[in-house]
Amino acid sequence: MRRYVTSFLVVALLGAAPLFAQSKAKATNVPEIPFDSVANFFKLPADQYFGEGIGVATNSKGHVFVYTRSGDTKILEFDQNGAYVREIGQGLYGLEFAHAIRVDPQDNIWAVDEGTNTIIKFNPEGRVMMVLGRRPEPVGAAFETILPAMPAKPYNFGRQTDVGWDPQGNIFVSDGYVNSRVVKYDKNGKFIKDVGTRGNQPLQLNTPHSIAVDAQGNVYVGDRGNARVQVLNNDLTLKAIYDTVGNPWAVCVSGGPHQYLYASNSWPDSSPATARDTTGEIYKMELDGTIVGRFGKAGKNLKEFSGVHEIDCRNPDQLYIAEIASWRVQKIMLKPTQRNPTAAAQ
Repeated sequence: MRRYVTSFLVVALLGAAPLFAQSKAKATNVPEIPFDSVANFFKLPADQYFGEGIGVATNSKGHVFVYTRSGDTKILEFDQNGAYVREIGQGLYGLEFAHAIRVDPQDNIWAVDEGTNTIIKFNPEGRVMMVLGRRPEPVGAAFETILPAMPAKPYNFGRQTDVGWDPQGNIFVSDGYVNSRVVKYDKNGKFIKDVGTRGNQPLQLNTPHSIAVDAQGNVYVGDRGNARVQVLNNDLTLKAIYDTVGNPWAVCVSGGPHQYLYASNSWPDSSPATARDTTGEIYKMELDGTIVGRFGKAGKNLKEFSGVHEIDCRNPDQLYIAEIASWRVQKIMLKPTQRNPTAAAQ
């Protein structure tokens, strides 16, 4: 048993190696966006705590869902004022090691669980409606992380990372730490196609860590290990590459009639001192890659970011930022800024 555990730990660490890669963004002359962080927004019960801030999402009512790794992996719901509402899915077989949470246009809640290789769709009342993927048998450990990966299967994931939808309800998955692909399913979970292999060429991926879809059905993939955002058409053909905003740990496309793309060049959760002065910022971009501005810096105080893992940007001027290393979620309020046309992502 000791030999098995040691081997598993070594494999897990090797599989996690891309977590620590981070680089200075290439973009220059980027205006700073003024912003505030709302102190003490979340009111947790006395017996509840945030662990690693892994996922955050809002619904149409302004309620906030936090997917956190603590003593147990938990989905916690708060109202629009930060008051605690409930825990969702307590004791559920598919909640083991959180990675992302999203809320679709119908207010269904989707939990992306890296530890069980599953994506779970809850209805607004918190009942399970769909499961994508399959949890490995307990004898195979918490998750499979062997590289190089075996050929990907249509309905199995390899530590998948995020989920999004187009206006027709088609489902897009970034998959992930073991597999290096984007997968498209229809609204009922039927496999349509996948693209991507491990590498650094166009339409290759190295830790696709986050995904977002705009109102036209274009797909934005945070290709973290390759320090770029790859933009795909709805049929998963390559449309563009934005490679000047560092390593995108989290990407988000805002709601509303004028959509924006946000990308975090995060200060890694391993917190290397050499990266502190050149990472930590979050970029606000037009969907064509033009940079509107940036905000934030590395650190663990309010208005600083450490290990940004997910961004909710339903409201483009009111963001929620989930952080790993600081064990928190910040509510961020952006202020108006002048656009600098010289700062572009391409």
